[in-house]
Amino acid sequence: MGKLIPLLIALTGLAGGLGTGFFMQSGDKDVTHAEVTEGDVHEDGNAGESPVCPPTDSAGHALPPAPDAPADFVKLANQFVVPVVVENDVDAMVVVTLSLEVEQGAQQEIYNMEPKLRDAFLRVLFDHANMGGFKGNFLNHLGLETLRTALRETGKKTAGPILYDVLIVDMVKQAL
Repeated sequence: MGKLIPLLIALTGLAGGLGTGFFMQSGDKDVTHAEVTEGDVHEDGNAGESPVCPPTDSAGHALPPAPDAPADFVKLANQFVVPVVVENDVDAMVVVTLSLEVEQGAQQEIYNMEPKLRDAFLRVLFDHANMGGFKGNFLNHLGLETLRTALRETGKKTAGPILYDVLIVDMVKQAL
């Protein structure tokens, strides 16, 4: 009987995790996208590529432009800690780790402007938290894509063309 209780607890946890995963999954399964085949030709004569439509990922979302030269990655030294405020009380803390995809050889320039970049990224993260971006299932595709886009735009505005992309390396939410 003593060996049966741990087995029942493990099975209950497994069933709970599977049920949660089933109910929390994204509802984008019914979305379809047109496929480009070899014979497709656009009005300008380019096959399979349109100058009006940027390249997209498998979900049909626009990808950031690919750099012409090889890129380097710069991990920002410290994590970002963002409070989640509900009714004037701190309800949770979100810890975010970011890395930057930059022009090759631009690491030192990024490190020199890190305080300015951190300030800009913190503003974006605080705004995202204040708009409810870290409530509920904040890891769904739409919520993360909104945050990624805002971080990328802010980073490019702050660092200029040497910054290609902002990568969310790690994100943890701790309820208080």
